[in-house]
Amino acid sequence: MSDRRITALDDLGCVRPIGKLEAHRRGTRHLAISVFVFRGRETLLQRRAAGKYHSPGQWANACCSHPDWGETVEACAARRLEEELGLVLVLAPAGRLDYRAEVGGGLIEHEHVQVFAADWDPAATLAPDPAEVAECRWVDVAALRQEVAANPRAFTPWLRIYLERAAETGIPRLAGDG
Repeated sequence: MSDRRITALDDLGCVRPIGKLEAHRRGTRHLAISVFVFRGRETLLQRRAAGKYHSPGQWANACCSHPDWGETVEACAARRLEEELGLVLVLAPAGRLDYRAEVGGGLIEHEHVQVFAADWDPAATLAPDPAEVAECRWVDVAALRQEVAANPRAFTPWLRIYLERAAETGIPRLAGDG
């Protein structure tokens, strides 16, 4: 993995570039995006490819990433959704939240996340990049909550956090409200 430059944030909201791997090694707070795709009461999950440098093989929401230095969160969300899953969907900002989680290998995600939501377009074609995504599946949000409770290690720390803090994501369907 190349050490891309992403956006670090200090406590006052000032930004500076930082290497992505450096941010994760130090636990530096940084910008991130997270995308949820819904088809009625179901949400799209991806299982992270085995070659990912952290959290390989775990299930996550449709797409998560970090804007490159100077890139907007909106542009990053659209770019990564297309790169990872081959999808071009209408994304709506859905909320923000901060979290800190150990993700294995001595790495820490300390993120200020802009969450986006999209409705599935039946005309869309799901085309996962095998370097990023091992497999995809649709799951009812209530069933997802049960799966996470029964086997939390099968899911990324951030997906578990999003479900626990669903009200902060700004996505009613994630909370099971519609």
